[in-house]
Amino acid sequence: MTIARILPPLLSGTLFGAGLALGGMTDPARVRGFLDLFGDWDPTLAFVMGGAVIVMAVAWMLQRGMERPIFAAEFTIPTRRDITPQLVGGSALFGIGWGIGGLCPGPGVAALAIKPVSAAIFVVAMLGGMALMRMVEGGS
Repeated sequence: MTIARILPPLLSGTLFGAGLALGGMTDPARVRGFLDLFGDWDPTLAFVMGGAVIVMAVAWMLQRGMERPIFAAEFTIPTRRDITPQLVGGSALFGIGWGIGGLCPGPGVAALAIKPVSAAIFVVAMLGGMALMRMVEGGS
């Protein structure tokens, strides 16, 4: 794999992780504070999500005017729209884990740079869950 293929995702992942850290999303207490609607509610996550929606809306508008991506031969945009039991179950598990742990995959990996020990526990559990799901579904 050449540096030209590795650099764009590495830079975008670094920018994404830095944004999560700057927005406070690597702090599980802040995320749980957002989910605590009837207690000490913290709106920070709503602002982070709003910023992400704006950036993504601009990206979709730019994509429509592009013939092909800058770093790939073609766009690979998902076309499936069906709702399966696996999707619903996975979404529920994600939400439960997010509420308990206060982290999801992006912030969990980003937190490895800030609080490596506590984040590592989350990331190892996340990877274990991914491996278990592959075994259950018989995927590669």
